[in-house]
Amino acid sequence: MLHPFIFETVMLLCFGAAWPFSIYKSYVSQSNQGKSLYFLIVIFFGYLNGIIFQLIIAPQKHLALGVFMLNTTMVLIDILLYIRNAWVVAKD
Repeated sequence: MLHPFIFETVMLLCFGAAWPFSIYKSYVSQSNQGKSLYFLIVIFFGYLNGIIFQLIIAPQKHLALGVFMLNTTMVLIDILLYIRNAWVVAKD
């Protein structure tokens, strides 16, 4: 029988697959066009809550915790790039 957390892990992997492309676009374009800082912060907050759940409430640690941490790191990188890009645009 499959452990229920496998479905959570697969969902996180699928959702997390988009972040490298978003980070690359932010880095190369040096533009925030099509981005929302509010959205990024909400997603970041959601991932932080997922990590807290995994650390405090989940009966056993599993792969989902690592994926939560990876996705949270990628969202944080995208937030920092958003701030950098806003600074670059304001400077020009």
